[in-house]
This record gives sequence, C-alpha cells and structure tokens, in this order.
Amino acid sequence: MSSTPGAPIGRRNFLRNTGIAAFAILGTGALAACTSAVNQQRGGDDNAAPVRGGTLRYGVLLDLVPANILTNTGTTPYVVGLVFESLVRYPHDKLEPQPLLAKKWTLAPEGTSITLELRDDVKFHSGRPFTAADVEFSLRTYADAKWSAQLKSTAAAITGFDTSDPHKIVLTFAHPLGNIFDLLDTVPILDRESIDQLGTGEKIVGTGPFRFVQRVPNSQIVFERNPAYWVPERPYLDRVELSVIPDSQAQLNALKSGQLHYADGITYRDVENLGKTDGFRTFPFEGAELQVYVGVNVQDPALSELRLRQAIAYAIDRERIVSEVFRGAGYAVNVPWPKNSPAFDAARNTRYARDLSKAKQLLAQLPKPPKIPLTYSSTTGTHEASAQIVQADLAEIGIEVELVPTDNATFVRQLIGAQFPGLWLTDHSWAQFVPSTLTVSAYPFNARKNASRYESPAYVAAADGAWKLKQGTGSEATRAYQELSDQLLESLFLIEIGVRFPQGAQTRKLHGFDWTKRRESVLTEAFLA
Repeated sequence: MSSTPGAPIGRRNFLRNTGIAAFAILGTGALAACTSAVNQQRGGDDNAAPVRGGTLRYGVLLDLVPANILTNTGTTPYVVGLVFESLVRYPHDKLEPQPLLAKKWTLAPEGTSITLELRDDVKFHSGRPFTAADVEFSLRTYADAKWSAQLKSTAAAITGFDTSDPHKIVLTFAHPLGNIFDLLDTVPILDRESIDQLGTGEKIVGTGPFRFVQRVPNSQIVFERNPAYWVPERPYLDRVELSVIPDSQAQLNALKSGQLHYADGITYRDVENLGKTDGFRTFPFEGAELQVYVGVNVQDPALSELRLRQAIAYAIDRERIVSEVFRGAGYAVNVPWPKNSPAFDAARNTRYARDLSKAKQLLAQLPKPPKIPLTYSSTTGTHEASAQIVQADLAEIGIEVELVPTDNATFVRQLIGAQFPGLWLTDHSWAQFVPSTLTVSAYPFNARKNASRYESPAYVAAADGAWKLKQGTGSEATRAYQELSDQLLESLFLIEIGVRFPQGAQTRKLHGFDWTKRRESVLTEAFLA
C-alpha cells in the first residue's frame, strides 16, 4: 500500500479537500548508463538547455512521518528520492535493473547468491565513504520489524554477507529470490552513524543528490544541493523546498500563481484543465501505477461470510469510479496486476464484472448484514469520492455502509496493525514490481500477516511458490502467478477496483522531473529555466 496520493482526484462535489520482463544478470557500471536511464525517464520534458541554480518549490499534501521513512507511505517517497539512493534502479517501463550504487552484479545460476560490485567514489552527506559494510547495515536494518518496511521478509531471507572487499558484497539467500532486484531497487542505503536520529527526523543522511537541511512540522521540509555528489556537475538545483499544503484547491492556486513549480495534490479534473493551459505541463507517472481497492476484515462476523464478500465484488461499479473519480486515467481490474505485469490476465479480470442480479441472489441466501463501516483517508480526495460511490453501489443491493473518514497517520497505523473494523478503501502499490513481491510483502496482501487478518495455508503456499523461483518471468513464473490470482479471486479478502495513474502537474519552468517505480522524486537532472 501507499498512502502517497500522487494526484488525488475526484468529482468536485465529492471532494471535501477540493481544494520481468527479463532480469539483467550482469549490469554495466558506466556513469553514462546511469544518466541515460534517467534521461529516458523524464516526465513530460522537452529539449531545454540545463540551467544551474535556483530553488524548486514543491507542494505536498502530507507532512513527513519520520518513523515511517521505510514504509513508502505519506511524504516518504519524496524525501527518500531526494536524500537516499539504492543499489540498482528499474526504468519506468520494465523490470530490468540498471546500475546505481552497484556498478554491476552476477546472480548465481542456482539463484541463491548474488555478487555486487560497488561504486568507489560515493560519500554520505557526512563525508564518510560508502562501502560494502553500509549495504549490509542497510539490508539488516530494512529487515528489522521495528521499521515496518514492506519488503522486510525478502531482506530477512538474506542469510550471508561477505564484505571482505569494501567495494564488493556477496549476498547469500536462504532460498532463490525471484524478486531480489525489487529489494535492491527499494532499500535506501542508510547511514549507520545517524540511524538513531532518522526515526525522529533530526537527521536524514544518505548519499543522494540533496542533503536534508530542516523540517518545520506540518509546514516545510528543506533540502540543499549535495556538493560532493558522485555524478559530476549534478544536481543542477541549489535547493528544494517541500511545502505541506493539504488542500488540493490551495495547491492549484499556488501552482497557478507561481508560488509552486510542482504540486502533488491537484485533482484529476484540474490536471485535465491544466494540460490545456499555456505555461503548465502534466503527465502520468508511467510505470508507477497505483491500484484502488476495498479491503475486508474477514474476522468480522458478517464479512467472514464469503458470499457477502462476493456480493460486494459484484456490486461495485468499477468503470464508474475509473471514469468519474480518475477521469479515465486507469482501467478496471479484478486482480491486482497492471497490464505491463507478467501476472496480468485479461480473462481473470472479468470474474466479478458488475452484476447486481448475482449480488442480490447471493445476499438472499444470507441474514441481512448489519451496517458496515468503510474507513478511508480523509486527506485524499480520490478515496473519499471512491468510497461514496462504493457506498451508493452497496446500497443498491441492500447493504448499508457507514463512511468513516480518518486522518492519514491513523489510517496508516490501522493498515499496518490490521485494525480496521470492517471495510476500508485505499490504494496499494508494489504490483508494478515482480508479482511475488506483493504477496509476501505488502501490508494488504502479505500471506503470513495482512491487514485483512486473512489466514490460508493454500495462499501461503502459492505466495511462497512464486517468491522462491529463480526468475520472475517465464512459463513457470506465469503458472505461479495464475495460482496467486486464483487464490485472491476465490478468497476476496481484498476486492480490487482499478489501476490508476497518478498525474504530475508543474509549470513549464521546471524540466527534467523524474520518478522511481515507487513515485520517489528524482531531481538529479531537474532544473528551472
């Protein structure tokens, strides 16, 4: 799951806030490879000549919660993208890792170890050199349950660390990890000297293009250019200021008036209009899709009945939500995979096409359910708009739903702690990665511990079977993913609605804006002109 709204949108009358493909076994280590990958990913960019200096003013809906820095929720993707770096980075359009802090790598034929050669010209913002010991520390920290990182089970499956060479590390696995590059793309390289202050937000130290300077809670987070960054002459910008503006209309006004260069909270409808307006540029976050879904607490006495969950799945008007809330920037699904995933299967996505007759037939077999609470984050307009449509859809078949708007910090705690009393609605991420990552990692889907409190030996076996493959693609992987999809469709502890593309909105003064598959802001090549 990600609570990062990207660009939460809905109809204005709904808005309270208005306002793998194959894995590379051997990577190439040249700087040119890294920078060319960045250039290919620029969102909506043009051929403007780079200009050095300036302050990028960036509007965000949510403040940083420092303790959640490894969870990919809230504002953490923006902060992580500016301050930290990972060992490899996926391009937008495929799951083929590109070099970053690792220059090249060799995956053992049996899939139980990997050797990574590291850059020897990288320093932390403190001036300390980056070495293999930092990779070990970061992976071990990421596996620590106290940080609630979503891929911690994959990090915990690394059983051996050979750091005898400071610029090379050999990782040994408990079993083959078909999603190992997901982990290496995701884990930020952390500074062991300041780790105790990371969770409090006092110090945020990485190797990335920008250094953390200051945080004013619920107001602003400031970063300055890293003068010792390992990419020569980068970044171009001198400073980045994240301003916390929790109202979408206020963000729109600030963007239009020139107070912001980029805004993360503009509604989909306003993104449409800005795209037709001189002086602004809009674009979809390709390769960083989100999926909106309804989660179910299957331990609730009424919702423990599968037929009730099936009735809900048949009743939801997915096409209406995609069309009205997301302005068509997405598509309806029944299983949690975007079209570019090796797990995508068009036939399985028709299993629960809207059918009120079937929904009513199922409910006729059951006692009338009590009023069911539906929790959503009140910070995100798309969640409110989608929840209202779901409420209306279920009312059509005789299920009464009580909407429970909740502040984002509380919502994330409930998600991680499996504390929702009935239904909830939000987005999830990770489906754009290797499919097994979703079902062994993400809070809603984790086969061993999930937000729905769903338990199933068959689901655990299917999740493990996909995870422990040597490769994330191929016929064996496809069969494993089909089994995962069938488990999800048959259990319905999560009810998918649709894939959506977050939208970017910026002034045309900003160039070179980029992102990772987790929507982390990458501003190495960004400039103002």
